[in-house]
Amino acid sequence: MASRNPRLLLTTLGNRATGLLALLATTMLSGCSSVFFFPDKVTYITPDRLNLDYEDVYLDTADGETLHGWWLPAQHPDGKARGTVYFLHGNAQNISSHILNVAWLPAEGYNVFTLDYRGYGKSTGAPDIEGALHDAEIGLRWLSEHPQVRDDRVFILGQSLGGALGIPLASEWVKRSEEPPLAGVVVDGTFTGFRGIAREKLGSVWLTWLLQAPLSWTITDEYEAIDRIDTISPVPVMVIHSVRDGIIPFHHGKKLYKAAEEPKRFLQTDTPHASTFVIPAYKQKFLDFLFDATEQL
Repeated sequence: MASRNPRLLLTTLGNRATGLLALLATTMLSGCSSVFFFPDKVTYITPDRLNLDYEDVYLDTADGETLHGWWLPAQHPDGKARGTVYFLHGNAQNISSHILNVAWLPAEGYNVFTLDYRGYGKSTGAPDIEGALHDAEIGLRWLSEHPQVRDDRVFILGQSLGGALGIPLASEWVKRSEEPPLAGVVVDGTFTGFRGIAREKLGSVWLTWLLQAPLSWTITDEYEAIDRIDTISPVPVMVIHSVRDGIIPFHHGKKLYKAAEEPKRFLQTDTPHASTFVIPAYKQKFLDFLFDATEQL
C-alpha cells in the first residue's frame, strides 16, 4: 500500500453505449464521491484551546503532497504513556473539528496522533480513496519511527470513513508483520465497504435509484472493510455502532463484527453518528478494551 498507482475510473469502457454511460457517470460521480469526502480548510479549534500540549507534524507523500497532523503527548501523572492511539477521522471538515473525539485521551495516559488526509485542513491535494489510504499508511509509518512510540502499544481508532481506511491499513500491517505490532483496532460508525455504501446511498435517492448499480461500480472494491477485517486477527478488534446512526446504518456495524475473527468485541451505542465519546460510559468501555488488549500482548 505504500506505493500509490494512479487509477482512472472506467478506462476499460470500449463501445459507444458504455462511453455514454461513462460520461453520465462522470457528471454524477460527484454525488458518489461526496459519500466519502467533505473536506474544508476551516480551523475550528486547536489543541491549545483545550489545554493540551501538541506538536504540528508535516509529512511528505511519495506523490508530492504534504500532510498535516497533530501529535498530542500523554499527560499521565507518572510521565509514562499507556499507549498511543492513531486516530483516523471521518469524511467531513478536518482534524480541528474532530479533535474533541480524542482530546480526552492524553489525560487518560495515551498519546494521540491524528492527521488530515490530502485535501483536508492544511494538507495539500484533492481527496480520493486510494490517496486517503496512502495517507493513512504514511501516518502510521511516521508513528512507527517516533521515539516515544517505537516500543509502545499502538492502537488504531477509525471513525466512519476513518474506520474504512483503518481496517485495510491494519490488515496489511498485520500481514506484513510490521513493527511495532498493533495492539488493537477500534472502528466506530464504519461502513462495510466503499462500493457497498455508495450503492446504498445512491439507491436511497429517487434521482439516482436506477443508476445505483452502474455508478457504484465506478468505486473500487479492492479495500472493502468487510473483506479484510478478519485478517486483522490475532490483533483484538472492537466494533462500535449506534442504533441511532442516521449516516451509516446499524447493520454495517453488525456485519463488520460478524466478519471479524476473535478476539473481538461489539459495543452497541445510542448516540448520533460519531458521537460515541460524549457518553462517559462509552469512553470507559473503550478504555477497558485498550487495557484488555494490552493484557493480551
